[in-house]
Order: sequence, then structure tokens, then C-alpha cells
Amino acid sequence: MLKSALTIVLLGEPGRHRLRVVMTLWTLLVYLLFVVLLLTMQAYGLIETRTAFGLGTYCVLGSAGFYLLLRSRLSERMSVEPSLMVWQNLHSVLAVIWAYSAVAPVRGAVLAILVLIVAYGMFALSARQARWLALLSLLLLAAAMLWKSRTDPQAYPASVEAVHLAVVTIVLLGVSALSIRMGALRKSLRRQKQELEASLEQIRVLATQDELTGLVNRRHMMDMLRAEQARQQRSGRGMSLVLIDLDHFKRINDGFGHQVGDAVLRTFVDSVLHSLRGTDVLARWGGEEFLLMLPDTQASEALQTVQRMRDSLMPLAFEAISPDLELTFSAGLATCQPGDSIEAVIDQADQAMYRAKEAGRNCTVCI
Repeated sequence: MLKSALTIVLLGEPGRHRLRVVMTLWTLLVYLLFVVLLLTMQAYGLIETRTAFGLGTYCVLGSAGFYLLLRSRLSERMSVEPSLMVWQNLHSVLAVIWAYSAVAPVRGAVLAILVLIVAYGMFALSARQARWLALLSLLLLAAAMLWKSRTDPQAYPASVEAVHLAVVTIVLLGVSALSIRMGALRKSLRRQKQELEASLEQIRVLATQDELTGLVNRRHMMDMLRAEQARQQRSGRGMSLVLIDLDHFKRINDGFGHQVGDAVLRTFVDSVLHSLRGTDVLARWGGEEFLLMLPDTQASEALQTVQRMRDSLMPLAFEAISPDLELTFSAGLATCQPGDSIEAVIDQADQAMYRAKEAGRNCTVCI
């Protein structure tokens, strides 16, 4: 428990933000190891004490500052790139060039660290940012080499510096080429991810919605009914189910074609949805049949809802199809109490609906 609380204090809540903070802490650890290396070089007389102290302080305080900016989320308000990776890489490049200018006898080894930083940027930055980092690193290094060859030619001979610069240029050109390739690969992966997400969303819609009306389909409605029944077990309140069948719909399909029939179905749905509450769910049950779930609703309230739906159809006119076309429906209503079988209640509603049809249609029968 204490370990978990300490982890949250140091790293934040799990997620992408924590990953950024963890990477910054790893960078801080690397800098601490670099400080140990500086102290070792100072002990062997490879670097002046004042320079070692200044460089070590710059590395540790800078990395600690980045950690605090990320952990406090202040970086999210400071930059569109919350990880501040460009600035962290630039901070590292400046530290390496400073070290190169201060440790003449082993400066060649420092160049490997510079290449490592630029190569790391290839994975953490965009291709464009990685190329600019490589170019800036090369220019800063060239400036440092030129300055040292002028001010300390014995320790930094111009010919040796030229060779060092040529080697670093070749390596950075290779890294830049790789960064272009990596950038293209990341772009391709992002595109594939977006396409996959779009496909999954389309599959989800097809699995849960009726393509014609946009309503919940039969399979998803059963899932919703079971979820509502589980909630009923906790609340102790029942729900009402209404099975609806459009009257004489076969005549519309046979007389005017399925395209007109589809338009009538959509018109029916658009009209009756305004009569429902936000918690009510209307599903296309099959063909011209619909199932209405009314949570926390008794039979008397459900009858009022069905009547509102019926009233919403009265203003509809279908002159373009047939002047005497009137859209009505027959409905069967059954209540589902906690513990009842959903399938049995739906069957009761189905029987009530057929009684409504036998009673002359355009009415509601309650069981």
C-alpha cells in the first residue's frame, strides 16, 4: 500500500503521462552516472575540478528541472509537446559539447555519447525534429572544435578536429537517413492504427445498430435487457416491455416496393423517438416489429408512452406515396419484475400484440 502510494507521488497516475515521467527519471539516473564519471576523470586529472563541478551541476539540475516540469504537468501548459523531448535532447547535446571541450585527452569517447543522443532522438522525435537536432548538434560541435583549435591548438589540433568532425558528420548523416525511415514507418503505423480503429468502430456499429433505422438491433437489445434486469435486482423496481408491429406493412411493401417500405420505417422511427424518455430504448426487433424497453415503468405509465407514440404518427401524411396511406401500429405490453425471465416476458408481449391485431389493430393490449 505504501509502495503504491509512493509510486503515485513520484510518477503520477498510470498512463502515458507516467511513461514520460519515468523516462525523465531514467535520464536523471544516467546523468548521475555521468557525474560519477566526471569525478573519476577529475581524480585522474583529465578534467579541472571547477569544470567537473559546473558540468555535473548543469546536467543534474537540468534533468531534475525537466522531471519537476513533467511531474507537475506544468509542461502540458508550456508546450504543445508535453514531454519536452526536444528541449531535453538539446540540453543533453549542450552537456556533451561542454564535456568535449573540457576533456581533451578522452574527447573522442564523448563523441559516442553525442551520437547516442541523436540516435535516441530518432525514436523519440518526429523525423523533422530528429534531422534538425542532428544538424544543430553538428553545427554546435563544429563551432566548439573551431574555438578549441584556435584557443588550445596543442590539445585540440586542427587536423584531428577535422577528422573528428568528418566522422561525426558521416555518422549523423546515417542517423538522419534512419530517422527519415523511422518517421515514415511511424506515419504508416499511425495510419494503420486509424484505419483499424475506424474498422473496429464500424464493426461495433454493425454489431449493435440496425443499419436501416439506426436503432439498437435485436442482439444488442438482449444485452441491454439483461443489464437492465441486473440493475432491477438491485433497485427492486420493474420495467415494461412493449412489442410493436406496424399495421398492414406488407401491403406497403407489396404495393409500393421495399424502397418505399424502408422510407416508411425510417419515418416511423423519427416520429416516435420524440415521444420517449432518455432512458427508454427502442430496438428494431425484425422486419416491421419493434421492441420498446421502459425502465422503472409500470404498465399504466407504459400505456401513456405508447399512446404518445401513436399520437405522434397522426400528423404524418404520405401524399407522395398514397393519399389514403395511414401509419398505425398494434402493441402488446408486458411488465418484467425482478427475477422474471426476459424471454418469457417478451413472449407475453408478443401474445398481447397478436391480441391487439385480432382486436382490430391500432390499439394496445396489456398482459
